[in-house]
Amino acid sequence: MAGKQKERVVVEGHELTLTNLGKIIYPETGTTKAEVLAYYAAVAPYLIPAAANRPVTRKRWVNGVGTAENPGEVFFQKNLEDSAPRWIPRVTIHHSDHANVYPMVNSLATLTWMAQIASLEIHVPQWQVDPAGNPLRPDRFVLDLDPGPGAGLPECVEVARLARSILQDMGMEPVPVTSGSKGIHLYTGLEGTLKSDQVSAFAHELARALEADHPALVVSDMKKSLRNGKVLVDWSQNSGNKTTIVPYSLRGKAHPTVAAPRTWAELEDPDLDHLDYTEVMERVSTGEDFFAPISGRHLPPHGENDDVGRPGSASSDANPGGREKLTVEGRLSKYVGMRDPGKTPEPFPSSSGPSAGDASRRSSEQPKPGDPAPPGGIFVIQEHHARRYHLDLRLERDGVLASWALPRGVPETPDRNNLAVHTEDHPMEYADFAGVIPKGEYGAGTMTIWDRGEYTCEKWREGKEVIATLTGEPGGGLGGTKRLALINTGDRWLIHLMKEQPGGRRAPKAAPEPPKPGPMQDYAPMLATSGTTDDLHGGDWLYELKWDGIRAIITGTEGKIRLMSRNGNDLTATYPELTDRSCWPDGDFVADGEIVALGKGSRPDFGLLQQRMNLVKAGDIERARASVPVQLMLFDLLYDDGADLTGLPFRGRRERLAAFAERLTGGCPLHLSEVLDHDVDDLLHVASDLKLEGVMAKKAGSRYSPGRRSRAWIKLKLEQSQEVVVGGWRPGAGARSGTFGSLLLGVPRDGKLHYVGRVGTGFKDWQLKEIMGKLESRAAEESPFLDIPREDAAGARWVDPELVAEVTFGEWTGPGRLRHPVWRGWRPDKSPEDVNQPN
Repeated sequence: MAGKQKERVVVEGHELTLTNLGKIIYPETGTTKAEVLAYYAAVAPYLIPAAANRPVTRKRWVNGVGTAENPGEVFFQKNLEDSAPRWIPRVTIHHSDHANVYPMVNSLATLTWMAQIASLEIHVPQWQVDPAGNPLRPDRFVLDLDPGPGAGLPECVEVARLARSILQDMGMEPVPVTSGSKGIHLYTGLEGTLKSDQVSAFAHELARALEADHPALVVSDMKKSLRNGKVLVDWSQNSGNKTTIVPYSLRGKAHPTVAAPRTWAELEDPDLDHLDYTEVMERVSTGEDFFAPISGRHLPPHGENDDVGRPGSASSDANPGGREKLTVEGRLSKYVGMRDPGKTPEPFPSSSGPSAGDASRRSSEQPKPGDPAPPGGIFVIQEHHARRYHLDLRLERDGVLASWALPRGVPETPDRNNLAVHTEDHPMEYADFAGVIPKGEYGAGTMTIWDRGEYTCEKWREGKEVIATLTGEPGGGLGGTKRLALINTGDRWLIHLMKEQPGGRRAPKAAPEPPKPGPMQDYAPMLATSGTTDDLHGGDWLYELKWDGIRAIITGTEGKIRLMSRNGNDLTATYPELTDRSCWPDGDFVADGEIVALGKGSRPDFGLLQQRMNLVKAGDIERARASVPVQLMLFDLLYDDGADLTGLPFRGRRERLAAFAERLTGGCPLHLSEVLDHDVDDLLHVASDLKLEGVMAKKAGSRYSPGRRSRAWIKLKLEQSQEVVVGGWRPGAGARSGTFGSLLLGVPRDGKLHYVGRVGTGFKDWQLKEIMGKLESRAAEESPFLDIPREDAAGARWVDPELVAEVTFGEWTGPGRLRHPVWRGWRPDKSPEDVNQPN
């Protein structure tokens, strides 16, 4: 095609005349109209779903885009010209004082016609029209991150991460698009239940929140004078009258760049840049569409010969987000489009329909589309340890699992409703799924089954309300049978525990399990989740001060006390003052606590405790014991008096622990960590005044889950900290000559060690040689890091990535680096596999 100046072609049954094929559209790169046409043909399967059924505003460069110094003349065009082919889908939109007839890009033929007349940029609103031409409510939400003078893509990436964190807390997973111009667009899908002004108001509030939290980086006001060195979070493109360049569209810039969907992993690249059309053509040749989670929501395209007239306004009781009468395959199309079966272990529906899985728990016959709603079916609630912990509730419905994410879990009382986020339908096979979704994939994290069973359906108003009674498994997270309601309030879904429960009961709480007689076990410690006071909802919480030390499980038998670290290392010989059997009550027991060393003001000092760690020789231990004595703070009791106590609620275990502590021998370094009956904000102020690490919040009714991380225990830390793996060092100079200037740090992810920065402060003088000894004994020839920058690698010495440490820091920067890290000390109780990935 490139060698011809004119050619008649047939595209999807429509004849088009392509002219001036050799004309230069982008002078700086020599890109011709033929190449523009070839590009749009290549990306049509990806661009059309993102643009379908949306009125298109075009930007045309009839004589080419020109150069950076001399831009070409651009025409901004809304109305479809009279000379346009009759087969092009169109819609008439009536504005307050006029009407426009817009084309819609629903086919390759239409896209080819637009490229032929040099309509290079395609802009669409966040809403579609229905087959009759009526505007629907927005089905997607967008933030335009626009860098001001002195800012660029790295700052946009940093803001994108901050916005993503907030959106994920609301159950939304944004997709980034490098705009092809300056910044980044962030898209999320919507259910179609909100009006444009409601979505715009939400976007404005989100932009203001980002600005309030990060005033040096973010601005939400459009005034250019406020934007120097900052990123404008442009929320206004969610207005019903605004448009945004559609993903995969070319840009009319000096170079043929593209509004290109990206992955979050790509945004970690310090050399991130906009993509040109050749790079995007190469990407789509793999068949992968990173925008599919958003464009998968589009309606089936209108017929090309639809006679679309004046649209009416959507009725107030319309339910664009409601469930259409689709086949099972149709209902699962979004689920399938968001996942790659070659990259995730999640189940995919078979071509013959849903598999039986555990047939004993499934309905004997799946309903057919259009059949009356079934009286119930199976349910599953999965515990999803993704970037933000949540539960996923799934109810069998029309041959699939209708799904809601529950960021705050299932409510425990009728007095408080919890947020429920309606998500895509899942295949029936998902009812048995438990596993790890790999990093970088949609929903990455660990999925376990929290509870499952059967439910009876009392009411199912599609898109509006569900009332059902769920009966879980013995010992499941629901605690038996619960009558719940899912309610769509118009702007969000809520989950509610009904006051009237089965059998005429009033919202009972599951009765605590009595202690179970049985043999003593080896218990792994229950693990807490980092959080904030915003996480303390839906239950009765008890508070303790957070002790800054090393976790220990204490096992007592006749004649012996054994201390085990959280990663299974035996600490018994290291801390002999804690293992005197005469200090402890008689009988077999297992307790949980924290070993601490007290420094100035009798405050826990983690740096001081470092002097007691990793000692093996008896003489060294005795000398350290004399100079740095330790204490043990007890906060849980797992086994006592021949019975396993883990099934008791935390409040019950604390009562048993208090009685146990009364039998401790006076004068020994063993103490009860007190439960504090105060307002949590007051406690955090007290902890800050005392220079403690923070506060622990524990649900009064929570059971002890050995070896599991749980949202029933929340760490409220006064400063950010991060566990890291040391992968090398940079030699020191001056006073540090002969030791090191800084340590090079990483976090394991996907089997690789990702570089997160270097730490050079916080070290005591006595630690320098001790640390060097550990490093030199583990010297390695090659860097263990996947992505360390050249400037940090220059002159570095490498070590095998075996040693875990902890640092405090200010914040995470856009490229995933620690800002202002400060050394806290080694974590010999943890291995690299235990290091938590940053939130």
